[in-house]
Amino acid sequence: METRKEHELKIHENGKTSKSPKLCGTNYPVSISFIVVNEFCERFSYYGMKAVLTLYFINYLHWDPNLSTAVYHAFSSLCYFTPVLGALIADSWLGKFKTIVYLSVVYVLGHIVKSVGAIPSVGDSTIHIVLSMVGLILIAFGTGGIKPCVAAFGGDQFDEEHTNERRKFFSIFYMSINGGSVLSTLITPILRGDVQCFGGDCYALAFGVPAILMVVALVVFISGSGMYKKSPPEGNILLDVCKCMGLAIKNRWKSSKYDPKKKHWLDWAEDKYPRRLIHEIKMVLRVLVLYIPLPMFWALFDQQGSRWTLQATRMNMAFGSTFVLKPDQMQMLNALLILVFVPIFDMVVYPLIGLCRINLTPLKKMAVGMIFAALAFGSATLVEVNVTKTVVETAPQGQCLLQVYNLAVSDVKLNIPGSNLFSQPIKSYEDPPAYQHIQLGGHNKTINMAVTQNEILYQCVQTFTEQKAYTLVLHSNGSGIVCKLATDNIHKSEKMEAYLRFINTRSEAVNITVGAVDFYVPADYGISPHNSVERKEYTNDKCTSGSQDFLITLGLLDFGASYTVILKGHPGEIILQKMEDVKANNVHIAWQIPQYVLITAGEVMFSITGLEFSYSQAPANMKSVLQAGWLLTVAFGNVIVLIVAEGAGLDQWMEFLLFAGLLVAVCIIFSIMAYFYTYVDPDELDKLFPDKAANDDDEDNLKKNQKYHMDQTDNSMYLNPVEKSTKM
Repeated sequence: METRKEHELKIHENGKTSKSPKLCGTNYPVSISFIVVNEFCERFSYYGMKAVLTLYFINYLHWDPNLSTAVYHAFSSLCYFTPVLGALIADSWLGKFKTIVYLSVVYVLGHIVKSVGAIPSVGDSTIHIVLSMVGLILIAFGTGGIKPCVAAFGGDQFDEEHTNERRKFFSIFYMSINGGSVLSTLITPILRGDVQCFGGDCYALAFGVPAILMVVALVVFISGSGMYKKSPPEGNILLDVCKCMGLAIKNRWKSSKYDPKKKHWLDWAEDKYPRRLIHEIKMVLRVLVLYIPLPMFWALFDQQGSRWTLQATRMNMAFGSTFVLKPDQMQMLNALLILVFVPIFDMVVYPLIGLCRINLTPLKKMAVGMIFAALAFGSATLVEVNVTKTVVETAPQGQCLLQVYNLAVSDVKLNIPGSNLFSQPIKSYEDPPAYQHIQLGGHNKTINMAVTQNEILYQCVQTFTEQKAYTLVLHSNGSGIVCKLATDNIHKSEKMEAYLRFINTRSEAVNITVGAVDFYVPADYGISPHNSVERKEYTNDKCTSGSQDFLITLGLLDFGASYTVILKGHPGEIILQKMEDVKANNVHIAWQIPQYVLITAGEVMFSITGLEFSYSQAPANMKSVLQAGWLLTVAFGNVIVLIVAEGAGLDQWMEFLLFAGLLVAVCIIFSIMAYFYTYVDPDELDKLFPDKAANDDDEDNLKKNQKYHMDQTDNSMYLNPVEKSTKM
């Protein structure tokens, strides 16, 4: 699911080494095969690990959804801050080859540490958290550090005259990225959920396989070492830009009112830097200003792996009676759709818009992409509203939840002092319609309730604690009505399982095995604890009471539901009655497809168009600066999600609606900025600043221009045809 163009905008350096061997008589260097395989394995490694990360936080580290979302996006943000560091190391110190090798070693170590942290027998929960965080930090530095290097290094392998072959290489490179992404988001959730280890989901295996793939990626890359063209580091244009801007600010600050005025603040650097470079930086800054609103798009886009995955855990994942999708597998839909949408938009949608004589400029495409993303979150809001209808919300402070089971032989009435709840008679063995809120007025409260049966009044005294859910079980004994209070589990299983408990009205204790889970239910209205069981149809499960064995049929125990099964009958028989305390997930996962379609359409129009527009508006040697700016918009977008997840405290549907509204507002601001933007042609720079002529009257400036161009001759950025991807 690579979609932010991690393969385009790379620096091409004319290698001074001998030509590498070619593939089967073509102009393709043999060395690129090692690079493509390396990229496939690395992307499998990264996206495979990230696919199961949110559920790992919730189910293994036992974090709440907000903290899990915040840490997920903090990690994603770091992965897009570190490419700037990787580019500086490669261009100013180690060169691309050594940077890829050294940071890949860091990458592998991160995966290993992360996998060890997922082994339950290794330390306690604190050790697991520490290992997980250290592993994620190392992975972020590894994947981010090599991000700006691998594709550029692949481009370096081609001879200057083989432009077409280089462009086709990037198409293959792009396919390896998406292939690794699709397969990993399909396979690692299966390793997590379908393989059991250490008594539960096998996160150690789900992280271990990506670790192995990263080791393979490193070994394959190093294996081609003798065939690579390896250019030495030649300096980083981003550093030159920062130094030039710093000098301009410094000189402007030190200037006095008697100094000659400058048309632009960057002109204060003219005493050291060539006028052409200063003009190029001005052009870049005009584009970077347009980047300011862009993080909001990525704030929405990157929630596919966090909030949307959590939404999927509360939905019905079954397709028919045999195939069950895993919630963390839905992310692969984006990768599949991007492969379909890119050619459709290029060959169908955009030409049709052109036939309608609609001038859809790049900036207009980006604005439309934002609207698509906002609509995706509007769709997610509608899904969330319906999903929450099956959720029992925890009672607020000073209240608790209560439902009543009448297991007596006739109707009863329940009176709670100061409340008109349960005003209607409660029928015998009736499945309660819903939990009721009981006012406690404090942390806990003892309530003396009155139970009436056949005009006879009985007292029921129970103590309730705020924010808990209870079932009040009423049943008959020899002298009248007896009440018993049981604490309920109202939270849906994050593992897509069902919760089950039993109430035994019989005079003999019962042992029941449901799947691989054993229940012991004491006699005389004994209540078993809630246990989670796999979602499936249960028939012929073993039940033992006294010296007799029975086979019972529980039927379908569905996603996210919580059931109470009442065991009735005389000795020699068992009769079941199933109650549904918490409703099953009844919104099908297919309802998430529209939001994935919309967000992917937005990605195609926003991300691809955005980089292509940026590169068309800046000089070739400045494209690395724009790449750094673009990656930082992704990083800051994830920071926005982190802040909202931890600070807003909104219901999930309101949070989705908030993000949609914010993006619409940002789109309006961006559209206004785009309206006043004037398109430029960077090629005009050659007319404004030729190597000779215009600057002949300024010998110092000419020397600065000549030195600058000599330094940058081999650092021209190139785009490739697969710039039609967005995934980085």
